Amino acid sequence: MDGVLVVDKPSGPTSHDVVAWARRALRIKRIGHTGTLDPLATGVLALVVGRATRLAQFLSSDSKAYTATIRLGVSTDTYDALGTPIEPARDASPTPARDVEAAAVESVLTLFRGHFEQRPPQFSAKKIEGTRAYALARQGRPITPALVPVAVGRLELLELADGRLRLALECSAGFYVRSLANDIGEALGCGAHLEALRRTRSGAFDLTLAVPMDREGLPTTLVDERLVPLSRLLPEWPAATLTSRGRQRAVHGQPIGRSDLAEVGVAVEPPADRMRLLDDTGQLVALAEARNGALHPRVVLV
Repeated sequence: MDGVLVVDKPSGPTSHDVVAWARRALRIKRIGHTGTLDPLATGVLALVVGRATRLAQFLSSDSKAYTATIRLGVSTDTYDALGTPIEPARDASPTPARDVEAAAVESVLTLFRGHFEQRPPQFSAKKIEGTRAYALARQGRPITPALVPVAVGRLELLELADGRLRLALECSAGFYVRSLANDIGEALGCGAHLEALRRTRSGAFDLTLAVPMDREGLPTTLVDERLVPLSRLLPEWPAATLTSRGRQRAVHGQPIGRSDLAEVGVAVEPPADRMRLLDDTGQLVALAEARNGALHPRVVLV
């Protein structure tokens, strides 16, 4: 079994828990994921199964989409509902959450659209001098994770009611919605934390492909229906079909020239610097990069 299986993760389990569940349900050891979800979060967790684990590095850099519920009026040390509330500074005069108006929220949201630098939460998996930030934070050590460049393509206010914001956003990989919640609270002057988060899309994988995380296991028919095969992964990469000789060369990691391709006139140089190499049945054989007028297999899948 090789491909991507999308799981609709419930709130509570870690991403590692979901991988362990899938290994038991599918009886396959080679399973990973393409981007973690915090235990609080729900929604799309794309699992790479079998040979697809070799493609995780390419799939994990894709953009994500979420719906987020942000609770105004209370900040926490983890920036989410699982953390410890933080008392405002004595000299601060926080804005009551009930007084926050939609116009003020819309004005603040403009600060977080486009490209900017974001500071990850102290309780995160970012490494500081080789140690995970959350490990240092649990020791009570003062830490300041480095700023990270991020991008937000969509940030829309869906609802403001009962001291809560509900947002829809699309963002780059590595973006922390928890940090966004905390930063919005600071900008509004009332404090805030992430109360709920649902990932609706990770790259090309959305909830329409998802299977539930069921204690009873995974029905074979559902897996067969929802598993995204290798041949359908990375569709944004240009593809070239190999001749039988070209396939043999690719399998052995040897450079692929124009004579090894079934099509005439396929570019083997930039801008087609990343390509999928397929056999004559449409199966994915390798990923390659163009260099010195030839395609060099980077990841071989057979």
